[in-house]
Amino acid sequence: MIEAIIIDDEPKAIELLENYCNRSSVILCIKSFRNPIEALQFIEQKTPQVIFLDINMPKLSGTQLAKLIPSNSHIIFTTAYPEYAVESYNLNATDYLLKPITYQRFFKAVDKVSIALKKETELKNKSTKPTIIVKSGYEKYQISIDDILYLEKDGNYMVYHTLKKKILARETVSAALERLPETFIQTHKSFIVSTTHIEVLKSKHVHIKGVKIPVSHRYKVNLEQKLS
Repeated sequence: MIEAIIIDDEPKAIELLENYCNRSSVILCIKSFRNPIEALQFIEQKTPQVIFLDINMPKLSGTQLAKLIPSNSHIIFTTAYPEYAVESYNLNATDYLLKPITYQRFFKAVDKVSIALKKETELKNKSTKPTIIVKSGYEKYQISIDDILYLEKDGNYMVYHTLKKKILARETVSAALERLPETFIQTHKSFIVSTTHIEVLKSKHVHIKGVKIPVSHRYKVNLEQKLS
């Protein structure tokens, strides 16, 4: 549920947006304000995800207030004056609602915020995933640990089999194991696997994405203990 606040000096305008929020299943109005100064104090404490912000208000205009609001709050301007549209976009507003506001237009703005929040979450999750750098010839690849399926020794080289590609690196098995997390384990003198990607464990091999990877007697007990 998206948490929102409403800032408008007109009670009827607040009432309309509150009703619209109540009709929606994706957004919740947690507070409404007629005084922008009081609203700013609340924002500094709570940082709501969405702020419905009127532009023409006494004491502090919506555009002035927008400059004081943290960037992680999405601003949707609400006003009866279309001439403020350009200025609102210069302030990185997510949307601009022209009064009188219909529910359909309100819902479209909320949907825009919902998409933006989803993208922000995906980007945040992606940026926090652990990665390693693999040197292949003159090139270096940054690979997400979660994307590595297994490693296969090929002569003096190690082949990184990932969800997207294969990367060849001049590396020993011991060197690869040393920099990989504990979710990786050696199953054979030439193979290291990600235990998170193992689909089936059999007596002499494991399955990862339909590929049979050998499990030698030397490493089988350690692998079974790890999976248990």
